Amino acid sequence: MKDYSLNASPMDMIRLDAGNTPDTRTEELVADIDTLDAWRVVLFNDDEHTFDEVIFQIIKAVRCPRAIAEKKTWEVHTKGRSIVYAGPMSNCIQVSAVLEEIALRTEIQTG
Repeated sequence: MKDYSLNASPMDMIRLDAGNTPDTRTEELVADIDTLDAWRVVLFNDDEHTFDEVIFQIIKAVRCPRAIAEKKTWEVHTKGRSIVYAGPMSNCIQVSAVLEEIALRTEIQTG
């Protein structure tokens, strides 16, 4: 069976600007340590989805460029999980819900 997991370092996380909704957010690669304290959405690997399905759903959920979604998908595949989004809890809930539309397994974490 194929493994389609994602995993990213804090340097690779995508964060919504404070106050933006998922529909109006801008993508930002986070390179500061403060992101470690943010809420984050972790996407876990599964054997059910293709790379293209996962890539498309990440783009839909996080509104990131395809290249970033591809990188996150590869990280899930190789490492078993990936932090695909970091930001306010309310936005994490929305991002997680979009990923779970196709039965991807997610978890919202903090700290």
